Amino acid sequence: MAEYSTNELMAVTAARRLQNGMIVAVGLGLPQIASFLAKATHAPDLTMFYEVGVVNPQPIDAGVGIADPRLWYGNDSFTGLMGTLGEILQKGICDIGFLGSLQLDRCANLNSSLVRDDKGNKHLTGSGGAADIATFCKQVFVIMRHEKRKFVEHVDWVTSVGCYKGKKTREEEGLPKTAGVTVFTNLCVMETGAESGELEVVSIHPGVTVEQLKENTGFDVIIRANLPVTPEPTDAELSVLRAQNPAGV
Repeated sequence: MAEYSTNELMAVTAARRLQNGMIVAVGLGLPQIASFLAKATHAPDLTMFYEVGVVNPQPIDAGVGIADPRLWYGNDSFTGLMGTLGEILQKGICDIGFLGSLQLDRCANLNSSLVRDDKGNKHLTGSGGAADIATFCKQVFVIMRHEKRKFVEHVDWVTSVGCYKGKKTREEEGLPKTAGVTVFTNLCVMETGAESGELEVVSIHPGVTVEQLKENTGFDVIIRANLPVTPEPTDAELSVLRAQNPAGV
């Protein structure tokens, strides 16, 4: 088996969870890379769209942002923000919202708005379409680096709601019920518990220890019994992934 980077492991692991026929709202970076990998392998009928309105693009160049027309090349259609954030999301037909985040807390709430430190608040890019995506997609995937400063007890600002305060608090606040949040990191895969709404480790990556997980998580993380090791990428998956991303993942 070929050697692989942690980013490649994250992308492959996430891609395997995307099923054929799903409709996926895709963010830039690793969410986009994982979605294209799924579509090129086991999920050819996956429908993916960017929040700006581009549906099923086939870009040749990576581009530099969501508004870069190079990312839109070869798309099936263009609907605009009203079509994506309005009609697609609010109809409840989007299966997966695939996002990144600066911070994430025990109940899988996301923060991309600001961070607080001794010097005050540092404002960041904000939600974009992430708040709508996390609210109205049936399920949310998050992909991010696993660091103690990123995985915190409470996010500094709730940009996008996951399971809010756990249990049924999300629905009690009037938001649509979620099938849960799955988080893919460089150390493990986590899912929100069906009853608790809190993140639980469901698989640990090859070579990673439970002690490393605990050291890099800013809350007492729940680790499921008989924890499996995440399957490694196959040579075939790596071949497709690297052909799609010759500059590296």
